[in-house]
Amino acid sequence: MDLNSWFQNGMTVDEYINGMTRNKEEMLSIYEQFTLKDGDRSKLEALKGKGLRVIVLSEDWCGDSLLNNPVLLRVAEGADIDVRFLLRDQNLELMDQYLTNGTSRAIPIFVFIDQDGNEIGVWGPRAPEMQELVEKERATLPDKDASDFQEKQMALYKGLAKRYQTEPEIWQTVADSIIATLLK
Repeated sequence: MDLNSWFQNGMTVDEYINGMTRNKEEMLSIYEQFTLKDGDRSKLEALKGKGLRVIVLSEDWCGDSLLNNPVLLRVAEGADIDVRFLLRDQNLELMDQYLTNGTSRAIPIFVFIDQDGNEIGVWGPRAPEMQELVEKERATLPDKDASDFQEKQMALYKGLAKRYQTEPEIWQTVADSIIATLLK
């Protein structure tokens, strides 16, 4: 299936949000609080009228989707980009074309396309600075064999999710990264 077909089969933003059973309030909270800076709005103005679209591979249980999707939605509004969501686990044929490091089905993945369905950019699953933060935090975990590994790992992810929801600097880092991909 070509990218235009994948896009057409995707859910609208409202359909995706209405279907969410996890992290809905948290994602909407970020969306409601995050606004684009004037400079970012100016950069995105150049993309208006180009008919760009984005396919979002996501799942509502994913912490990175919780952070990145609402930021993407604000960027898309600023550039008049039409957004469609596909659930990763129901669309593995497409997901497997966008593996992280060639092996991981990490999400979200944003596939930006033009009107003809040509891929013009791919973003995800994290901004490079966020990847560094996650790796730094993971480095503090005990060995996987340690009796407290799972407990400490869950605490780490819970702490990251809290930061994702409360630190506007993180939202801006994500926006900067997505905008840089779009403007390449």
